[in-house]
Amino acid sequence: MKDSANIHLKVQELCDCFATTDPLKGMSDIGRTPEEDEAALKWIALAVLHGINSNAEKISLTSTRDGKVKVTAEYRQGELPAPDSAVARKVVEAIRAMTHIEKDKEKTVLAFGIGNNSMDLKIKSRHEGGDDRITIGFP
Repeated sequence: MKDSANIHLKVQELCDCFATTDPLKGMSDIGRTPEEDEAALKWIALAVLHGINSNAEKISLTSTRDGKVKVTAEYRQGELPAPDSAVARKVVEAIRAMTHIEKDKEKTVLAFGIGNNSMDLKIKSRHEGGDDRITIGFP
């Protein structure tokens, strides 16, 4: 996942593609996508769509060094469908590539377009002792 512009564009295209689907169901089915890079981009698109459709304040993905993955949304307590640990690593890698985050702890804004609309997503990234957390904040 080296070309961040293409990753960003691909995620936006996937959002357009999945706009009329059930994001939670799609997130649950990510394990059926054979290619981890593609699965990661699909998961990001579905998470963004779920956040928008559900008026989430933020969605966080935490991946620990021992392979555990947890996804939560702030609008309610409860976990969302999480990708497996290999795909979760690719999600973190893709979001860091799209946002050019290189430090262990960093915040940035990601301009994101879906269809004819655009918004600024607030991205927070934290890497600490082998654990990663990516948080997508919605307007």
